[in-house]
Amino acid sequence: MSAPATALLITPLNALHIELGARMVPFAGYSMPVQYPAGLMAEHLHTRQAAGLFDVSHMGQLKLVGPDAAAAFESLVPVDVIDLPVGKQRYGLLLNDEGGIIDDLMFFRVADNALFVIVNGACKVGDMAHIQARIGQRCDVVPMPDHALLALQGPQAVTALSRLAPGIEKLVFMTGGDFSIAGCDCFVTRSGYTGEDGFEISVPAAQAETLARALLAQPEVKPIGLGARNSLRLEAGLCLYGNDLDTTTTPPEASLNWAIQKVRRTGGARAGGFPGADKVLAQIDNPASLARKRVGLVALERVPVREHTELQSADGQKIGEVTSGLLGPTVNEPVAMGYVAPAFAAIGTRVNAMVRGKAVPMEVRAMPFVPANYYRG
Repeated sequence: MSAPATALLITPLNALHIELGARMVPFAGYSMPVQYPAGLMAEHLHTRQAAGLFDVSHMGQLKLVGPDAAAAFESLVPVDVIDLPVGKQRYGLLLNDEGGIIDDLMFFRVADNALFVIVNGACKVGDMAHIQARIGQRCDVVPMPDHALLALQGPQAVTALSRLAPGIEKLVFMTGGDFSIAGCDCFVTRSGYTGEDGFEISVPAAQAETLARALLAQPEVKPIGLGARNSLRLEAGLCLYGNDLDTTTTPPEASLNWAIQKVRRTGGARAGGFPGADKVLAQIDNPASLARKRVGLVALERVPVREHTELQSADGQKIGEVTSGLLGPTVNEPVAMGYVAPAFAAIGTRVNAMVRGKAVPMEVRAMPFVPANYYRG
């Protein structure tokens, strides 16, 4: 007999998704909505034009609390945690001792002695165990399994949300705070994963459906599934952990040097001091040492190029692989990202993607493929 399949977890909005006609699929151990009856294309374009509501409650939420919390967390990531002001959010990378990426994450300075951290759903159990093992003696690591996470994204997100929470429009990109929305106790950041203006909202699980229904009652807002979340983030040039990042990939290979502030780099006041620092800093200081680099790619024929597609040079040598790819609904052309040998990483370089034995020409392009619309005030 085969082993019984592990039962999928459900989010606090599971019944609402089914009521709304969602097609549910397994994702990161959860039953999640991949699309609603309108379909992926309509959902993607609605988010770009108005406002889309995403259930991202599969993500991991935790708090790090204690006077040493920021310094402790800084010992695990190559970014500046200590100098992040209260009320501000930053992108971070959890690294292993070889400089490989265990996960990418967001963290918010709630108070001098507290950080709020959001990690990827498929990684959250391992991430929390890693954080607890490495810094659990320096600060309290407090998981938040009783909280849901919703994302409201798109140019009209602020219109819809400020109707329910006046004053929220004053937030700028990567800031946040506590708000009451439709009677729910929410912690809101102005951020997201679509390249658009928008908000991520942490809310007690018991209040999640009340909040979601209040948001969906706004004329600008429609429910959006994981399918459009993926196409939106790819057009925005944003990595998906497990596709574009993994434990064998270093930040410089992933073209994420922008996420490593000067204070943590060679010559900085707090240079190094994170796992894999020697390797990561050597790669930043000597880009020629990289074996591969993440790039944006656009197919020059109307053929979608999916993940794991081999990339070749004009003379047929393997030079890399696509890690994410699809037909971009906004740009209306096949977009992808992948890793290539550094000699092929310059903008405008032509490479061939081998799709079912046929060479599809692609060109290295700058990312994002769609300009970012973050609200910076």
